Amino acid sequence: MHEKKNAPLRSDAQRNRERILEVALVELTRAADTPLSAIAKKAGVGQGTLYRNFPSREALVLEVYRYEVEQVAATAAQLLADRAPDQALREWMDRLARYSMTKAGLAAAMGKATAYGSFAACGHGPLTAAITLLLRANDEAGTIRPGLTPDDFLLAIAGLWHIDPHSDWQARVDQLLDIVMDGLRAGAPGR
Repeated sequence: MHEKKNAPLRSDAQRNRERILEVALVELTRAADTPLSAIAKKAGVGQGTLYRNFPSREALVLEVYRYEVEQVAATAAQLLADRAPDQALREWMDRLARYSMTKAGLAAAMGKATAYGSFAACGHGPLTAAITLLLRANDEAGTIRPGLTPDDFLLAIAGLWHIDPHSDWQARVDQLLDIVMDGLRAGAPGR
């Protein structure tokens, strides 16, 4: 008898899957070429369990990336619930930058595991939704210049991906994001 692809996992299978993802995030962030057998061993599962959940290195890396990007994207709504729109936007940019800098090893693993298009598509939707939410809230509050698109925003912060994550990146990131935020605020109707 075949299991349905979308059937919910048993609780023990779900725990195994989550442990694999937790270990993979740590290990792939540390070293892009970590063997899958080492990830399975550290997660306390057999290689068969790992491959049942993630049939290839690419599948595992994409799932780790997808989960992490969704976590960063989800913070946009949380920040807007507690903060003024421009504060929420600036704090979200900090979280995105921190994610980018601290997950450099994961980015290297993704580069080794898959073609750029696969993982870019995986993260594009949640990040675009978060950016759209933040820009719309700021647009309505009059705290940034009107009419900015998610693509405009991504181009404005593109410098983040040129900062060496192995350097003392925090001061450079703060300065860059303050400059971007000043530019977004320039010409805002509510200023």
